[in-house]
Amino acid sequence: MEKILLTRAGHTALEKELKTLKSEERPAVIRAIAEARAHGDLSENAEYHAAREKQSFIEGRVKELEAILSLANVIDPSTLSGTIKFGATVHLVDEDTDAEKTYQIVGEPEANLERGLLNLRSPLARALIGKEQGDSVEVKTPGGEKAYEILNITYK
Repeated sequence: MEKILLTRAGHTALEKELKTLKSEERPAVIRAIAEARAHGDLSENAEYHAAREKQSFIEGRVKELEAILSLANVIDPSTLSGTIKFGATVHLVDEDTDAEKTYQIVGEPEANLERGLLNLRSPLARALIGKEQGDSVEVKTPGGEKAYEILNITYK
């Protein structure tokens, strides 16, 4: 199996989510199922069916998180430097609009574009890997070609 790259912060967040699912969410849904069962006929009991659906989601997410964490290769970005690679925080400027953006290149399980966490396998991240401060990159996006200039690279 292929290792899954994670930053220390991403690994910690996934461990926290797993702990919450196991210690809080799972027991709560079990209580909800027991309570719904007490109401009688299960075939027409919407609360029971909703609780079972939530239980299914929780169990699936627990298995997914356990698999990710078992294959995790945790990398501490603060020990890295140089050209852009996994863990780099990159400050960019859109060469067309002059809009500035900052992204950290992270593994797929911890990616969240709204929080500035860019998936390592995304087109933009792939274009940035190996580049240096001052370089320009062009990226094909669903909205067309985009050009960015790399203003700064940090590892924290």
